[in-house]
Amino acid sequence: MAEISAELAAELIQVADALADAARVATLQHFRADGLSADNKEADRFDPVTVADRLSETRMREILAARRPQDGILGEEFGTTTGTSGLTWVLDPIDGTRSYLSGTPTWGVLIAVSDDTGPIYGIVDQPYIGERFSGGLGVAEVNGPLGRKPLKTRAPRPLSEAILFTTFPEVGTPEDGAAFNRVKAQARLTRYGCDCYAYALIAAGQIDLVIEAGLLAYDVQGPIAVIEAAGGIVTDWQGNPAHMGGRVLAAANKAIHAEALALLNR
Repeated sequence: MAEISAELAAELIQVADALADAARVATLQHFRADGLSADNKEADRFDPVTVADRLSETRMREILAARRPQDGILGEEFGTTTGTSGLTWVLDPIDGTRSYLSGTPTWGVLIAVSDDTGPIYGIVDQPYIGERFSGGLGVAEVNGPLGRKPLKTRAPRPLSEAILFTTFPEVGTPEDGAAFNRVKAQARLTRYGCDCYAYALIAAGQIDLVIEAGLLAYDVQGPIAVIEAAGGIVTDWQGNPAHMGGRVLAAANKAIHAEALALLNR
């Protein structure tokens, strides 16, 4: 992909904010609403989708059709739309639908714009709190109830002093879970269930690690852009690029990433 000009960068950032603004309206329209129900997308486990998921992605796709029709789209609910520009918008209209159904404010809207190497700009937006984490193209900031502030990940510290997050206690396969537990045993504090918000907390300098498995591209590309812009690192469990999902290790810095990676692969 050719270098992004300042003009194109500004346009992409503006469009990403417009997508996040539209998704806020769509998701808050149904959040904590009486009678909100969900369809189950899988037969062997509860993988919910709601009217809000579909509405959020629809609204974002409408904006892209009007403002960036030359770009591709990869969305969780409506699949892939091919483009001609070399750029693809990767959309998760509600990351954490289980949290959304439960009324907890740790779900989010994930937006990334990517080239063939991975995400170049991303947003993690929490509509109910009104907190937006943005990263890439020279930007690393959060805008929310406490105002607009720069994002910076935590300085290196031993794993014995670290805070570790994952969404589900049963991380992936039994083998994945055993690897996670080796890291958990060494960490100071382990917390569960924050979905995409945990990745935002890495970028904000609040926690040190997120370890997950079984992810898809739209689960990680927005968070990857935000974390890397804030000074962190995100790879798979072998230290390779993770923008297509799978097993993901997100870390505040290279030192604690290396410590966790060694334990995952012991």
